[in-house]
Amino acid sequence: MNYSPMPSTWLITGALALTGTLLAGQACAMSLRELQALEMTNQQGENHANYYLIGVMEGALEAHLHVARNGAKAVVCPKGRDLEPSMARNLYDAERQRHADVYEADMPVPLVMTNALKQAYPC
Repeated sequence: MNYSPMPSTWLITGALALTGTLLAGQACAMSLRELQALEMTNQQGENHANYYLIGVMEGALEAHLHVARNGAKAVVCPKGRDLEPSMARNLYDAERQRHADVYEADMPVPLVMTNALKQAYPC
């Protein structure tokens, strides 16, 4: 009998891809409470939180630009003004202070960042 069994690496790769797909469907954004807890975890906690905010800012901006390119109305318009990664923390903190009574601990960080971008760079 001359058959060629599926290599085990293909099977493992397929299983990992399926697992990743299932986990990605369950992934959700960090809440305000989780971000605050991250900041307090250790000496590097604040740095980790700042890097997370940078990623959220860049992701929110890219998502907005994507939908705007596909015909949606633009709501964030940098118009040549600087939008540097180092600005993420200040944008986030300003939005939280501006609407301190609105944001609850279980709300997602990307919601705050998106609203901060809309406020700072209106169209």
